[in-house]
Amino acid sequence: MNGKVNKSACVCIGVIYDFKNSDRYARFLPGGPQRRVFFPDFYLKMVKPQREHPPNVVVFHCPVQMTKFDVKNYLEKIYNVPVERVNTSIPFNPIVRDHQNRRWMPRDEFKVAFVTLADGQTFKFPELFAPPASEDDDEVIDSLKEKEKKETQALASRGGLPSWFGI
Repeated sequence: MNGKVNKSACVCIGVIYDFKNSDRYARFLPGGPQRRVFFPDFYLKMVKPQREHPPNVVVFHCPVQMTKFDVKNYLEKIYNVPVERVNTSIPFNPIVRDHQNRRWMPRDEFKVAFVTLADGQTFKFPELFAPPASEDDDEVIDSLKEKEKKETQALASRGGLPSWFGI
């Protein structure tokens, strides 16, 4: 043997365990260690819907391998969210080239799950950003624009060069 060890895989009690997917445990074998912590193999990411939906519909992004039943069980068993129906779709994912237009760079695929909550349950996506600017802010912005316009008119004879760029 040359003494090299494949660090990405290791044999543990006769089972190959892949360290790259460390959130998954090795297969159960009699006499092996007991699993102590539950880590789901999938994730759900709640996203703000692009179009207006009823208040009892929530939109999630999930892996393509997840089925409707997986999404429903995930929400009901882990988060205790009563789910009435789940509709899924896989959006078109265009393949783009890299910045030098040489290689195809496929984007990660995902599935969109539209979850309809049970009767009486509603969800409103929180407002994450500040409300639009008020009228006072508009006045300040207008005054700054006028000031900038006057300064650029003074520099017109210099071909648009700023004052600090001396000749």
